[in-house]
Amino acid sequence: MFQAADMFQAFQQYRDKSIVIVTGTCGRHWRDFSQDEKRDMNLGGAMGHTTPAALGLALAQPDEKIVLFDSEGSLLMNMGILATIAGKKPKNFVHFLMDNECYATTGGQPVHNSQAISYAGMAREAGYTAAYECDNLEDFPNNVGKIMQETGPVFVAMKMVPEVENEPIGMRQRRPSRSRAETIRDLREELGIS
Repeated sequence: MFQAADMFQAFQQYRDKSIVIVTGTCGRHWRDFSQDEKRDMNLGGAMGHTTPAALGLALAQPDEKIVLFDSEGSLLMNMGILATIAGKKPKNFVHFLMDNECYATTGGQPVHNSQAISYAGMAREAGYTAAYECDNLEDFPNNVGKIMQETGPVFVAMKMVPEVENEPIGMRQRRPSRSRAETIRDLREELGIS
C-alpha cells in the first residue's frame, strides 16, 4: 500500500496534457500536485457516477487523453461500467483505481471481501486492452510512463493507505477547491467547446 499524495507526485511528471478526473478521499490530494488545473475535472460527490462521466468525456473528446483516478467504493456502486468501457474501447482512456479497502469518507467501514477482490482481473475479463495491479510505490513510477502511452482502455488497480474521515461531514476541515461548475466551465474554455 502507498500514500495517495506520493502516487500523485510520481504521476504528475507523466501527465502531459491529459484531462484528469479524481474521486474519493484519496483524490483530494490531486490539487496539491496538479500543474494544469484547467484540465482537471472535479466530480466530488458523484460516487458511482464518476466512471461513466469519464467514459463520456473520453468518447466525446477522442483526441484528448482522459485519466480517471477512481475509488473502489465508487466503482462498486456501478460495476457494469467496466463492460461498457471495454465495449466502447476508448483508446484515450486510462482508469486508475485507488483501492484503500474501506469507505474512508464515511468513517472507514470495510469494503466486504476487499482483500480477495481483483479489480484488475475484472477489468481484464470485461475486455480492457490492458489491466495491471500495483501495491507499492516503487513499482508505480517505473511503470506509469509506459502505461500512459498504451492504447486504452487501460486499467491500473492500486492499493492505497486509507485516510479515514471520522469527523461529521459538517465539522470537517474544508480544503479549497473549485466547484464542479467551475471545472466544467474552465475545461470547456480550455478545449474550445462552446
